[in-house]
Amino acid sequence: MSEVRSFVAREDHGPVAVLTLDRPERRNALGRGLIDELSDAFRQVAIEPAVRVVVLTGAGTTFCAGMDLKEDVSPASTSEEETSAVARAQAIADLLTQVHQIGKPTIAALNGDALAGGAGLAMACDFVIAAEQVRIGYPEVRRGLVPAIVMHDLLHQVGERRARYLLLTGLTIDAVEAERWGLVNRVVPAHTCLPTAIALGQEFLACAPGALDTTKRLNAEAIVRPIDLRGAAAVTAQVRVSGEAQEGIRAFNEKRHPSWMTHAPGLAEEGPALR
Repeated sequence: MSEVRSFVAREDHGPVAVLTLDRPERRNALGRGLIDELSDAFRQVAIEPAVRVVVLTGAGTTFCAGMDLKEDVSPASTSEEETSAVARAQAIADLLTQVHQIGKPTIAALNGDALAGGAGLAMACDFVIAAEQVRIGYPEVRRGLVPAIVMHDLLHQVGERRARYLLLTGLTIDAVEAERWGLVNRVVPAHTCLPTAIALGQEFLACAPGALDTTKRLNAEAIVRPIDLRGAAAVTAQVRVSGEAQEGIRAFNEKRHPSWMTHAPGLAEEGPALR
């Protein structure tokens, strides 16, 4: 019998638990299995008194490329497929809510690019340490999708003008620019990224666990963070099953430019493609 593949690895450095997205062959894309395992891992470390800090990083050369679009290649034309899209969006929304609500400091150690939902996962953490080569971006609109679930954290951290640049262009910024914008706490050489994050985690051992938990909750209340992100997930799912999104996902997987004109709402099927 073949061994069941695990998508999340855990390694404890004393009271600092390091959770590693372990799907490097898919750039640690958030497939159903990885989302479920990461959610379980966060649920576990949340209830372990010995764990004082959680570090999140990725295996290979990418932190996380976002949702796994190869799992979305079938046209969503039935109610069953629409239900699946809703469940998928709710799963990532609930995962980000777990990261927001865990009463322990969280640190994202960006070993590589953090894109779309991967950027959202990193920005949901309390602190971000980034390797020098890292790029951060929200390319959803280039796939016919919307970044509804990850939008709130970005707006709060960089302000409306800069958030619009990232969300509406779908372009990336490098780690140095991300640090200047306030998305990253520190940029370091790649080989020191995880050790720097663990060392930062060790600093919290001098702080009272209950005080940290309460301070995190008060901070969340001060920025009026939503109790959960399921409303945003509903918007994400609705867009994901549209013809425009299906064209964007197909184009991404086929490594070509999407033909938006023929898939835009209210437009006729004939006519030249807008590229």
